[in-house]
Amino acid sequence: MVRKKYQRKEVLLALGCALLAIAILTFYIWHQAAIISLGYQTVRLEDEIVRVKIEIKKLETRKASLLAMDRVEEIARAKLNLAEPREEQIIYEGFPATDKK
Repeated sequence: MVRKKYQRKEVLLALGCALLAIAILTFYIWHQAAIISLGYQTVRLEDEIVRVKIEIKKLETRKASLLAMDRVEEIARAKLNLAEPREEQIIYEGFPATDKK
C-alpha cells in the first residue's frame, strides 16, 4: 500500500482553513453570548426603571401630603406661633392707592 505524501502547501492550506473555521465559530459563539448577556441586562434595567417610577410616584404623593396647605398652616400656628397678619401690617405695592382721587 502506497501512502500519499502531502505537500507542505496542502498541509498549510488545510491548517489555515481549520484555523479560519475555528475563528469564525469562536466569534459566533462570543457574539451569541454577548447578545444573551445584553438581553439579561436589558430586562434587569427595565425592572429597575419600573421600580424607580413607582418610588417617584410614592415620593410625589408624600411631597403633596407634606406641602398641603392645611398641614403648613397647622405647623405655622402650632410650632412657629404665627398668626394671620393684621390689616395695618399688609402693604400693597404696585396698586393705585384707593384713598387718593
